[in-house]
Amino acid sequence: MANPQDKNPQNQQGSTRIVAGQPAKPKRPVGVKIGIAAAVLALIGGGAAVASSVNAGAPAATQEGAPAGNPATELKLGYFGNVTHAPALVGVSKGFIKDELGSTKLSTQVFNAGPAAIEALNAGAIDATYIGPNPAINSFVKSQGQSVNIIAGAAAGGAQLVVKPEITSAADLKGKTLASPQLGGTQDVALRAWLSSQGYKTNVDGSGDVAINPTENAQTLKLFQDGKLDGAWLPEPWASRLVLNAGAKVLVDEKDLWDGSLSGKPGEFPTTILIVNRKFAADHPDTVKALLKGHAKSVEWLNSASAADKATVINAALKEAAGAELSADVIDRSLKNIVFTVDPLAGTYQKLLADGVTAGTTKQADINGIFDLRALNSVSNVKTSAAGLGQE
Repeated sequence: MANPQDKNPQNQQGSTRIVAGQPAKPKRPVGVKIGIAAAVLALIGGGAAVASSVNAGAPAATQEGAPAGNPATELKLGYFGNVTHAPALVGVSKGFIKDELGSTKLSTQVFNAGPAAIEALNAGAIDATYIGPNPAINSFVKSQGQSVNIIAGAAAGGAQLVVKPEITSAADLKGKTLASPQLGGTQDVALRAWLSSQGYKTNVDGSGDVAINPTENAQTLKLFQDGKLDGAWLPEPWASRLVLNAGAKVLVDEKDLWDGSLSGKPGEFPTTILIVNRKFAADHPDTVKALLKGHAKSVEWLNSASAADKATVINAALKEAAGAELSADVIDRSLKNIVFTVDPLAGTYQKLLADGVTAGTTKQADINGIFDLRALNSVSNVKTSAAGLGQE
């Protein structure tokens, strides 16, 4: 069976795949901790890239001399080749987003994990991106609220800690080696925070009671198959890939950690959201509204299409974005674990921030203003709450 991200994709016109921060093969073997401390300093430091973003916003081609409110000449959109990014995959492949943008050109870039996408957004290489919540929070904190706004949710659920079959409880993890997609990413933070709740100490350099090696998803699958990893906290379809293709078992389904007291929706937690560069949004509100219309159409389609139609469209989009399709059992299992929604579940963000602080990948801060849901609520029939953390 062909594996998404196991090979380089054929790039579609106007689309580029980026696995930022990760080479085709890991720079270091599992267990060797090199360069991670420097990476976390970049995550929690001031960040020149963020300052550049605040000053420059989107590229000059779409920003310079454009009166506020004018549609952008081009929208540069990022997303990942994951099933948790199905609203982006469907919105791009079925033309929902492009159609709503009208004369604005749509260009896309495919990333492996959130910190890489944030890097591109802050550098002006993209204007908006689908991403996990923790990198968005981290960027907002580093820039003192000037870099990004969360403008919609996209997917809830669809993340699990999967491990070797002989591991039956948290007590069996001491001294083991686990993977996450990228240091400071949403699954990385979830893994570190959960391990802390179990009494384990982890460090961003890979040392501690449990070693965590941030690894590109396709490499995680291979390393697990080769016996060089004991498990990983992964988004879909990678959790399903390890379970169905590599014999892993689920130790923690993240939905079981969210009782609904923060969001009113038991078992739901934000996995994928849609964010935009704040300056781009200020200069081109009509373009942002058009993006959200296309996004909402994509989510609506995902919630109304048959399972077979969803699998067909998502698989075709994954082949375009990530290089290969998924087997029927993997995509079926993946989709059963995900809720597609425009609600970013804003009530969970104070906990997500606290988890990032626990993980050592961000610092305590005021995140009031991180949401701007006005455009979403203007195109939606249902008002979405910012939970007191921004405009709605």
